[in-house]
Amino acid sequence: MAELLRVDKLTRYFELGGGRRVHAVDDISFRIHEREVLGLVGESGSGKSTLGKTLLGLHDKTAGRVQYRGDTLPARYQAADFRQLSRRMQMIFQDPYSSLNPRMTVGEILAEGLLLHRLMTSPQARDKAAQWLERVGLHADHLSRYPHEFSGGQRQRIGIARALILEPEFVVCDEPISALDVSVQAQVVNLLSELKQTMGLTMLFIAHDLSMVRYVSDRMAVMYLGALVEIGPVNKVYFEPLHPYTQILIASNPEPDPQSERARLSTPITGEIPSPVNVPAGCRFASRCPRAMDVCRQQTPLLKSVQDDGRLVACHLY
Repeated sequence: MAELLRVDKLTRYFELGGGRRVHAVDDISFRIHEREVLGLVGESGSGKSTLGKTLLGLHDKTAGRVQYRGDTLPARYQAADFRQLSRRMQMIFQDPYSSLNPRMTVGEILAEGLLLHRLMTSPQARDKAAQWLERVGLHADHLSRYPHEFSGGQRQRIGIARALILEPEFVVCDEPISALDVSVQAQVVNLLSELKQTMGLTMLFIAHDLSMVRYVSDRMAVMYLGALVEIGPVNKVYFEPLHPYTQILIASNPEPDPQSERARLSTPITGEIPSPVNVPAGCRFASRCPRAMDVCRQQTPLLKSVQDDGRLVACHLY
């Protein structure tokens, strides 16, 4: 498959003043190919959402380069850049309660992008909005309702319809199921999987639930404190993790079978995650890693190929 997105040494810092800054995304490189789903996991505060927003220009790039179909995207988006790129690149936001304008009806929310891009007249945009409501499992007569009249799962479906109504090529799904009840999560994930197949979507799927990431993704990337520590085919990373952080992260994922869960031996992570303002020297996981060596505290490991299965890992053990 052709390469759709190329990310080289992408960095995003948030300045705090006095020479202090948050290392939210630090020197990250990866590739995403057409019709591929890359799952991105890591504990809270690792920089997953910031990475997704920086890819789409919602955060300015501090350094590095993002290429889309070979074209280098600007470091700082202007209004014209958003108009040009938003038809091809969209985002499904994490919180279905705050990502929809409460002053607009569902019909206005869905038709807004079509009208801004002058793709259709108002009646045509309303008809397409009704079609998309049906496509995500809602009813066309919901067009005149407001977001507060829907449940969380229904709002997330509206958010999905808003992102996909422009028929983009690339979608960042920023934890689209974390704010939903467990009974609704599977419905939303199945909907995304179905739309991915029918529309040929390429996705960056950000989530905490490793089982869901394994279900929807082709490859999995693991972030820790603003850096990528492992990336590779999803089943290889999930069942044969190489990086100590990935191993502990996978082991912390609960088993649905109570007996298997009780019999499983897990290695808990000790200590606290370092501050993203004062990033330690060497490997960022060294202070919490049960297998850390002296070199881990002195030299930053590079993300490199260690096997012939497309796996990359940033660890001095390999």
